[in-house]
Amino acid sequence: MRRDRVVGGVERIAEGAVTRQVTGQLTVFSRGRDFVEITAAAAEFVAGSGIGHGLLTVFCRHTSASLTIQENADPDVRTDLAAALDRLAPRDAGYVHGLEGPDDMPAHIRTMLTGSTLSIPVLDGRPALGTWQGIYVIEHRDRPHTRSIVLHLAGA
Repeated sequence: MRRDRVVGGVERIAEGAVTRQVTGQLTVFSRGRDFVEITAAAAEFVAGSGIGHGLLTVFCRHTSASLTIQENADPDVRTDLAAALDRLAPRDAGYVHGLEGPDDMPAHIRTMLTGSTLSIPVLDGRPALGTWQGIYVIEHRDRPHTRSIVLHLAGA
């Protein structure tokens, strides 16, 4: 017997044509391998746009840093995630690419696993994140870096 996993219908929240687009750039300074939360900066960008409903795209312009939405309440979550990424892409795996140091190829793999783009709905002028969700730039390299994050909001 088949059981549906969706309860009820979809509640329509907003409808309309895309009438505005706003693009911005955020500069993030990492301290080396770390999760840098950018939720407040993204929310400020959305609030200042005048767009009430739409879609926020967040894009990391690098191949050794990435983006994720993760729990922002307990820092142990980020510690465990970093350890999991270390197991998935260890430094000592005998990579061919090593021009930029032993942390570079694992950083590329971690970026491939976590991604460089996020899409976040905007409702009532705010990113529609859950209670414990935060937007993070993940620095995968050992040394500090300056990272460029592009924010693009389309909506009405």
